[in-house]
Amino acid sequence: MKTNTRKLCVTALGIALFAALSLCLRVPVFDNYYLCLGYVAMAVYCCSFGAVSGTLVGVLGVVLYCLVISGLRGLPGWALGNLVIGAVLGLVFPRTRKLKNRGLAAAVNAAAVLVSVTGGILCLKSLLESLLYLQPFAVRVGKNFTAWAADLAVLLLSLPVCMTLDGLLRKKFPRLVSSEKKGRTE
Repeated sequence: MKTNTRKLCVTALGIALFAALSLCLRVPVFDNYYLCLGYVAMAVYCCSFGAVSGTLVGVLGVVLYCLVISGLRGLPGWALGNLVIGAVLGLVFPRTRKLKNRGLAAAVNAAAVLVSVTGGILCLKSLLESLLYLQPFAVRVGKNFTAWAADLAVLLLSLPVCMTLDGLLRKKFPRLVSSEKKGRTE
């Protein structure tokens, strides 16, 4: 099988994994809100397969999840938020692999999670929903604050999983994992 076909198949598996983890492992934390464990799959894909695969897993995974659970309700905001999260984490995670200081790498990764979730969920998702639902931006930020906190927690707690699985995925899929070539992450 060609490398592009393999990468497409592995990414499709990640999208299905995102949706399955989000649907099957529902951990209630706030009133009418569950931890979205699909973010673990997204984080692993961002770490091991790079920005394109990680972002596709996050965006198309949440599209699949929303279509199964609630139709189009909430879909545009979640998809846009995951686009930002996937792009940022997919660019940062593979680059921190080169750092010798594991503590520094963990701090940079945690900062990337904080910035991407804040920008994607608290800012862009709230702005889009403010425009779509004709509500004040501050109201949407308040409504999205619990989602921000829960998604931030899941992504931060998934960092050790990412680092552990990255080594295994590098051995299993050596031609598919993101690598540094000519200063770019593929």
